[in-house]
Amino acid sequence: MAAVLIDGKALAAKCKAQVAEQSKSFRSRPGLAVILVGDNPASKVYVGGKRRDCEECGFYSEEFDLPANAGQKALLELVDALNQRPEIDGILCQLPLPEGYDYDEQEVLLHIDPGKDVDAFHPVNVGKIMIGNYDFLPCTPAGVMRMLDAYGIDPAGKHCVVVGRSNIVGKPQAMLLLHRHATVTICHSRTPDLAAVTRQADILVSAVGKVGLITADMVKPGAVVIDVAMNRNEAGKLCGDVDFAAVSEVASYITPVPGGVGPMTRAMLMENTLTAARLHGKE
Repeated sequence: MAAVLIDGKALAAKCKAQVAEQSKSFRSRPGLAVILVGDNPASKVYVGGKRRDCEECGFYSEEFDLPANAGQKALLELVDALNQRPEIDGILCQLPLPEGYDYDEQEVLLHIDPGKDVDAFHPVNVGKIMIGNYDFLPCTPAGVMRMLDAYGIDPAGKHCVVVGRSNIVGKPQAMLLLHRHATVTICHSRTPDLAAVTRQADILVSAVGKVGLITADMVKPGAVVIDVAMNRNEAGKLCGDVDFAAVSEVASYITPVPGGVGPMTRAMLMENTLTAARLHGKE
């Protein structure tokens, strides 16, 4: 029996509609600033998507395009200026920064006011997530949790396996599942016999960025499979880590790529921006 498709696109539309409705009651519009350094085509697409999301939600938005050679000093000065502007509630610096220049991504993230850190990458916000007392959640892990909730999938008491240990997805995803009383295993490039671990998962989250990493024989029958990755196969088609067609015949629920986690990541950014505006007294 084929798995139930978790429709991230439809759920994201519902989430953004709720954000738009809530923002109508605010005294002033929530504001998001997006910084793009260089001319990475994929980053430009992402920034364009965020602009449209802001329009849908009734937010004020500004984009700042810096040349690849702008330099760390100019970038930090821009962040500092945005920290001081009351109409800006959220600041997002599109990563990765251009290679071949003297950029320090960690220093940039540290410069963003934690109260405007709608990506939840600042160490203050990371620490709050660790103890379960947070204002913002990283957008992708938050989106995954919202998808599980929307489809009535409770992580409590389940064995959840997260493949990937990035600061952006893998680590916070594991922490959010742990907060929901799951037993969590994190796998990575040094994990021996990955398949032996993934076959134990009731909920399997893959966030590596490797086409065809998760095959049907690596999935326990009836498992929930969440594919966070966004890759392109040899034909140039968007795909995730999971062999979607084959795994769909084994899993109980599965996310597609595209149309799964990606739209939810953007929707959660809108929710974080709304939260930031609320914290700044705009409601």
